[in-house]
Amino acid sequence: MPVSKEKKSKKKNRFALDEDTVKIWFRKLSEKGISLFRAILIIGLSFVILYPIILKISIAFKDKIDLYDPTVVFIPRNITLDNFRIVIDTMDYFKTILNSTLLSGGTMLLTTIACALAGYGFARFKFRGSNILFALVILTILVPPQTIMVPTYLNYRDFDFFGIIGLFNGGKGLNLLGSYWPFIISSLTGMGLRAGLFIFIFRQFFKGFPNEIEDAALVDGAGVIQTFFRIMLPNAVPAIITVMLFAFVWQWNDTYYTTMFLDNVDVISTKLQSVGVNIGHRLSSAEASTGVVDPAYVSTLVNTAVLLSMAPLITMYLFVQRHFVESVERTGIVG
Repeated sequence: MPVSKEKKSKKKNRFALDEDTVKIWFRKLSEKGISLFRAILIIGLSFVILYPIILKISIAFKDKIDLYDPTVVFIPRNITLDNFRIVIDTMDYFKTILNSTLLSGGTMLLTTIACALAGYGFARFKFRGSNILFALVILTILVPPQTIMVPTYLNYRDFDFFGIIGLFNGGKGLNLLGSYWPFIISSLTGMGLRAGLFIFIFRQFFKGFPNEIEDAALVDGAGVIQTFFRIMLPNAVPAIITVMLFAFVWQWNDTYYTTMFLDNVDVISTKLQSVGVNIGHRLSSAEASTGVVDPAYVSTLVNTAVLLSMAPLITMYLFVQRHFVESVERTGIVG
């Protein structure tokens, strides 16, 4: 018996509906799969970042007995604060924190000012050789600072500004090593730690500003300096926050320049390099009766020292993380 046209059309509509349903389910399944992959990726990255910190927190509160107890993994059975007391005394912690804050904060402010001026100049003023100069700025990002370690060291050991100091000092420059002056001079001249990257960030940020803003300021009688400080700089808050945070954290963690320039000033980065030896000597004198220093306990104290050195940065990030994320995002959009 022949099938009517109406029944055929119903069958086709049913098949078409089923095909649409399959597409909808496939799209939902794909979205859930992507969401699941994103969640696994974020959890994995968070674990990689947070696991060392969680482990150091756990180790810092462990007593000696817990170090040799295989049942103790993350949560200590015998919680103690003796590790913090020993490390704070050995590192002269509060004085070291003050010195590190002064050094990092001072270089942060000077670097931000110098790099903002340089970035604004590269973004807004075109002159002969500007592209070559900006290429040299990029070169400072690519060239490792270790390649110019010797001339940099000699420059600040016998510092002489165009030979002027030598005229009054018998041809010998000033020895600026062991002071903050090498950091101040390098930051003011835009040659500090990662300064090339900061100039690039400011240059890309200012380049995205419309020219009409400066034209309006010029019509109102504002000069270049007034335009920069009263109009451009207040609108560059995202780039400023990004550069300031990066400059502070990188200077705080720096060991290259601090060990090269500072020999009698205690800062966090130099203290951490010798904290293991100092703690070992202290424990050996405290345990002179046995004549044996427990290496596992020394490692525990070193981990505690690292945790204490990270504590100010973690605390700072908890307060500024929202502004930092917004600033990085805003800087990327404008760039």
